[in-house]
Amino acid sequence: MLSDFDRVCGNVELQLILTKTMFMRNRQVSAAPFSLNRTTISECSSYVCLGREVNMVKDLAPELSRRKRAAWGAFKSIE
Repeated sequence: MLSDFDRVCGNVELQLILTKTMFMRNRQVSAAPFSLNRTTISECSSYVCLGREVNMVKDLAPELSRRKRAAWGAFKSIE
């Protein structure tokens, strides 16, 4: 699937930067290494997309903590 995505990206002159590309997997996927063009792609457990933390375990505690830190940071910057 990733090789198909890479091929289609190449058709429209987009290039995957494999050293920066990361992926997430759920419990239903085996823990085998993930690679493309002999480059192993890193795995991440969560990331922030459009201001919201995304993770596979649907745990809201890290998201709420991140938002509290951001709110306090914004509040302290206007003091």
